[in-house]
Amino acid sequence: MLGITGTPGTGKKSIAPIVAERLGMRCVCLNDLAESYGLVSGKSGVVSTQKLRAKLHRYLPEKTVVYGHLLPYVVPPGSVSMVVVLRCEPGVLKERLRLRGYPPQKIVENVEAELIGVVSSDTFDTYGRAKTWEVDTTGASPIESASAVIEVAGPKPGGVQRIDWTLDYNSGTKLRLLLSTAG
Repeated sequence: MLGITGTPGTGKKSIAPIVAERLGMRCVCLNDLAESYGLVSGKSGVVSTQKLRAKLHRYLPEKTVVYGHLLPYVVPPGSVSMVVVLRCEPGVLKERLRLRGYPPQKIVENVEAELIGVVSSDTFDTYGRAKTWEVDTTGASPIESASAVIEVAGPKPGGVQRIDWTLDYNSGTKLRLLLSTAG
C-alpha cells in the first residue's frame, strides 16, 4: 500500500487518483471513508481517528493508494510500503486555501502547520525515514506531481526527503505577512 498525505491544500485529492490509475491500484480517500462510516462530527467536521483506525484494519487491501491528511494518525506503519508527504510553499498554500473559501483562521492554522512541517514530522515519526519521502507540489501540475510521486515510490526512491520552509521565512516581517489574516 502506498500512502499520500500532506497539509490540506497540497494536492492530495488531485494527485492520488492519478498515481493510483498509473500504478493500477485502488484509490481510497480517508476523509470519504470516514464520512461513509459516519465518523465525522457535524459542525466541526472532526474525524474520530481512533474509530477510523479500527475500521481501516479490515478495509484496505494491499494494492491501494490511500490518501488524506489523517494518514499518519490512522494507518499503521506495517500497512504501508511507502508514504509520500506532499508539500507546498506556505505563501502559495495560503492563496490556494483562500481561493477554496477557507475561513481566515483555518488558512492561518494550515499555513502555519505547513511552514513548520506538522504533517511531515508526524509522518516521519510514524513511518520512519526509510518509508517516508516528500514531494514539493508548489509549481507543478497534478500530472507532474503524480509523476514525481511515482518516481519517489519506485524501487530506488529518489528525490527530496525533507523540505524546510522555515529557511525561506527568516525574518519577523515575512512571518507576520505570511500568517496575517489580511491577505
